[in-house]
Amino acid sequence: MAALPLSLVVLTAGVLIKAYDTSSASGSSRLPRAEIPAQAQFIDQKAFNVLPTVLPPSQSNATTFFIPPGYDSASLTEKPFHIYDEEFYDVIGTNPTLTLLANAGTNPLFHEATTWYPPTDEMFFVQNAGAPAAGTGLNKSAIILKIALSEAAAVSSQRNATGLVNVQTVDSSPLVVNPNGGTNYRGQIVFAAEGQGDNVPSELILMNPREPYNTTVLVNNYFGRQFSSLNDVAVNPRNKDLYFTDTLYGYLQDFRPAPGLRNQVYRYNDVTGAVTAVADDFTLPNGLTFSPDGLYAYVTDTGANQGFWGWNQSNPSSIYRYNVQEDGTWDNRKLFAYVDSGVPDGVHCDSKGNVYAGCGDGIQVWNPSGKLIGKIYLGEGSANFNFAGDGRMVICAEQNLYYVTLAASGGGYIEA
Repeated sequence: MAALPLSLVVLTAGVLIKAYDTSSASGSSRLPRAEIPAQAQFIDQKAFNVLPTVLPPSQSNATTFFIPPGYDSASLTEKPFHIYDEEFYDVIGTNPTLTLLANAGTNPLFHEATTWYPPTDEMFFVQNAGAPAAGTGLNKSAIILKIALSEAAAVSSQRNATGLVNVQTVDSSPLVVNPNGGTNYRGQIVFAAEGQGDNVPSELILMNPREPYNTTVLVNNYFGRQFSSLNDVAVNPRNKDLYFTDTLYGYLQDFRPAPGLRNQVYRYNDVTGAVTAVADDFTLPNGLTFSPDGLYAYVTDTGANQGFWGWNQSNPSSIYRYNVQEDGTWDNRKLFAYVDSGVPDGVHCDSKGNVYAGCGDGIQVWNPSGKLIGKIYLGEGSANFNFAGDGRMVICAEQNLYYVTLAASGGGYIEA
C-alpha cells in the first residue's frame, strides 16, 4: 500500500536512565531485569494506563503518534528500540543498531517488496506506485531497486550513513508495471504488480534477480476477470504454494479502474495452474506472511487508510491470523492485533514465530500470542521491511531506507 503522510504524536513515561531503578507510580517494580542496550529503552505501559488528559478522537487517532508521559519525539527516536516486554530482549539482543542508509528527498523510493536474495546477498525493494511525489500511477511505472547488504553492514556502526551505500535501479524486462509485494520463489523473485489503467492488468510476475532481469508473467486473471490491485505475495513453507492478496489501492490511488472482484486472498499452485480464493471478508487486505512452520497465516487489513480518499478510523487497522490446514485451505480466523499507530502494512515472522508489521511509527513486534513486546521506533511510517537471514533487517520508510542489526533471524529462505 502507498503510505500517506502521518503526523504521529509520542509517549513519555520518564526517560529511564538506570536499568535497575525499581520505582514507579504504584511503588511496584516495573522495570526489566536485563541490562538495557545503548540504543534501547524500556516503556512502562502501566505509566500511561491512566492519563491526566485523554485527547478527543480529532486530536489522537491512527494518524497521530502516541508519546508516553515523560517522553518527547527526540527521546523516542534517540533510542529507537522500545522494550514493552522482557521478551523483546531476545529479539534485539545486547547491541541492536539502527542506521539510516539513504534519503530520497520527497520521492518515496523505499516502499515495499523488500526481498532478500541470498545468492548475491542483496535486498530488493520498490518505489511507491501510487504516490504523487513519485510521478507514478498513470504517469509511469514504479521502479525496482536493490542494495548490497555488505555495503550496509560496513556502515552499521553509524546512525546516519546516507550516501555511503549504492542504491541501484533494476531494469526489469519486460517491465514489471507498478510492483508492490515481492518474495523469493523457485530461485527467482515474484512480484505482485498492481497494473496500470484499464488495459494493463494486475499480475504475478517472476523476475530473474540477476541481469538481464528478464521477467515472466505467472498469473494475470481470475477466469478472465482482472484482479483489482495485487498487493502482497508469500510462499507457504509447507506446501510451497504462492498466496497473494488483492485489494483496492490502485483504484483508491487513481491508477486502476473500479473493482470487478471482491477483496480476497488467493492461492496459486503452479503444478496444476489452479488459482483459488482462500479468504475474504476484509475491508482492504494488504500484507501477508506465514509462521515459520507454515501452520499459521497472517493477513493485515489496512481498511482505515483509504488512500487518496482519506481515513475511516472505524475500519480495520488490524492483523488477522488463520490456521493453515494440511490441504492448504484456511480456517479459524481470529483477530491477532490492532495497532496503535497508522495501519499494519507489510508483515513478517522471525524464526521463533514472533510477528512484525510495518506501522505508522515504525516496526511493531508481537509474540505468537499477540502480545506487543516491542517496537523499532522510526517516528515515521514503514510500509514494508524484511529480514536478511540472521540478525539483519532492511526497513523501507518511503523517503528513508534503514538497516537494522539485532538478535532475531528471519523465518527462513524458501526456495520453492
